[in-house]
Amino acid sequence: MCPVTALYKREDGIVDFDNSRCIGCKACTQACPYDAIYIDPISDTAAKCNYCSHRVDVGLEPACVVVCPEHAIIAGDMDDPHSEISLLLATQKTTVRKPEKKTAPNLFYINAKAASLEPTATSRQDYLWSSQESGVGVKKNAPLVKNNDKSSDARRVYDVPDKGVLWGWEVVGYLNTKAVASGLILIIALLYFTGYDISYKMLLNTSIVSLIFMMLTAALLVKDLRQPKRFLYIVFRPQFKSWLARGTYIILGFCTILMLLIFATAIESESLTKIILSIAAPGAILTTIYTAFLFAQARGRAFWKNNLSPYFMLFHAFIFGCMGVSLLLAQQLHLQYTLVEWMHVINIILTIIMFQGTKVMESKMASNIILKGKYKFHFWGMVILLGNLIPLAMYHFGTADIIFNIASVLLVIGILTAGYLFIKVPQLISLS
Repeated sequence: MCPVTALYKREDGIVDFDNSRCIGCKACTQACPYDAIYIDPISDTAAKCNYCSHRVDVGLEPACVVVCPEHAIIAGDMDDPHSEISLLLATQKTTVRKPEKKTAPNLFYINAKAASLEPTATSRQDYLWSSQESGVGVKKNAPLVKNNDKSSDARRVYDVPDKGVLWGWEVVGYLNTKAVASGLILIIALLYFTGYDISYKMLLNTSIVSLIFMMLTAALLVKDLRQPKRFLYIVFRPQFKSWLARGTYIILGFCTILMLLIFATAIESESLTKIILSIAAPGAILTTIYTAFLFAQARGRAFWKNNLSPYFMLFHAFIFGCMGVSLLLAQQLHLQYTLVEWMHVINIILTIIMFQGTKVMESKMASNIILKGKYKFHFWGMVILLGNLIPLAMYHFGTADIIFNIASVLLVIGILTAGYLFIKVPQLISLS
């Protein structure tokens, strides 16, 4: 998931880190299902245990192996059948953490109990070693948001320091700014190609507003980096397996298309406008939904790996686009198309289904926190009632402009709150 190959695997199998390349995007912290990666507050880059590779390179064992007084930690070459670790693996009953994540872990535990390996089997409670009141690293001054849900009677007696919520308001904002930008182009293209009377001035204004929101999207992405001065690394040193790197090029491509569309509409070239707008529409869809594939790469956050996520994001873009184009045209387009009202209905149903989560334990825990736990008012009160049902009723029965404007504001509140819950709550689930 690292977009600049700062995190890499050496030829000997050790996963190492090059902090001179790291842009501090924090994607690796979300991708690691073991919570083994953190943001170093001194270097403002990601960091992790690298198996003391500097010692291994000169023939020494990792420091943790040397200092352990009980020889409880064993390291070595698993490809050597005569090494101590190979003999233990061959003769002892071992297990690994979270094999369902398909990360092929090489850290094995002998006779370990499930409750000691799975953080979701216990809850955070008040005990001697749980007195941490704020985060660590880059979140050291942030108050902790505790999740006390539990799925068993096992009790914790020790906790690792909580790293806090690493993807915050910037990510929520970026999801919505690009939804506005892409939604405007989707709706204006739909109207244009279905014969609605759209002037070149309207196309020009819509394209400019869309480009402004894409610029805001880029600004939020850079703002969220711990090393913003290195943001061009993702352009010139990309690792294309990462959807973060792919997304950067998708954003750049969409911005380029918007600039060409601005040019075509400014010179009022009908043929050029049609060609560029026909390219801009699928580009807008890709710009909207690629983030769903980015979140799906975050194996540490099971709630984000949901097949409905692309549709969830696309419907938000469509709704933003309807509202935006209506305002730019100064006409209530939503009242002229029954399809738009059905889109609102589908969005409500889709949102409820998606926030049910999947069958994976971490996903169900996040879902329970949203639907039944601490954030149930945010979901049922603000997202569903205030942000969807009430606006839908106002759109359907209201006729005055003031009704449309109030409904639009409420709908925006609902979409922003849904994005906030989607981003924040999965990060409250313990990974270690």
